[in-house]
Amino acid sequence: MPIITAPVVTPEVPETPPPVDLPEIGYASITYVDPTGRRWPMTDLTADWYTLADGVSGLGAAPYELTADPHPRGGSRLRHVQPQARSIVWPLLVRGADHLKFTTNWRNLARAFTRTLREGPGWLEVARPDGSGRRIAVYYRDGWDGRGQTATGITWDSAVLTLWCEDPYWLDVQAQTVHRETGVGVDYLAPYPSVSSSQVLGATTVTNPGDVDVWPTWQITGPATSITFTREDNGQAFTLDMAATPHGALLAGETVTISTDPPRARSGTGENLVSGLNWPEAVLWSIPPGETAVIFQLNGAEAGSAVDLTYYPRYETA
Repeated sequence: MPIITAPVVTPEVPETPPPVDLPEIGYASITYVDPTGRRWPMTDLTADWYTLADGVSGLGAAPYELTADPHPRGGSRLRHVQPQARSIVWPLLVRGADHLKFTTNWRNLARAFTRTLREGPGWLEVARPDGSGRRIAVYYRDGWDGRGQTATGITWDSAVLTLWCEDPYWLDVQAQTVHRETGVGVDYLAPYPSVSSSQVLGATTVTNPGDVDVWPTWQITGPATSITFTREDNGQAFTLDMAATPHGALLAGETVTISTDPPRARSGTGENLVSGLNWPEAVLWSIPPGETAVIFQLNGAEAGSAVDLTYYPRYETA
């Protein structure tokens, strides 16, 4: 059975401001993306606002809480490691050609950060000179206050923000993808008797270049009647039986998306298909750092049936 493998898709990376030397990470270009998608350059020293490198912190390794048990021979033994939410301290200078322009900039930036508390997180993006980049989801916590000193608040002022990150890890700005699909079947009698498989059976090695586990998203394109994904190193697997869902079998061109974090299964029209997973045996597994052998299988597959695996590598530092 022919298997078609597509190359990794590299999305366009938006332009970034000039690099600035920042504590913990060196020369980099920083952009803040607010919940509406508007991009705010943070390291363009010619702009009306820019980051003050002195005082930046929280861009290094994630914080952890360690749980240990006393050991009868002395000392302790580590029982559990729990990553903790991260706080980033971000000093920012804002200015304007006159008082009205400064006030407009000050108010707009305040809204760009504080709206994360009502509309969902913003993103702090770090771009390197080689074109690579990482980002982290942030919420405004506090700090949007001026210095309160003489001459401030007229045409310039500065604030020291604290940004809260529920996930302490940085994500790659570019997704890693794996694509498998069936080839076109052949006529049984032309030119010789032949048989086409009714399954897409993909055995491949997935590479996670990050520092910690990633929780992938799977998209399946029909036709298909059931879908099984297996991680070979530990045997963890899950199956989505379309016959056990209100939707029924996937027809040609129909899709279903399975998210591993949070656990979720949705059809292309938004139907909840999580009841079709083989609970309680199902394990919506993660992909650890390094290389991992995986198998994904579609029953009832025909030409056009496909599986797309997508994940963003996660890193300790910016």
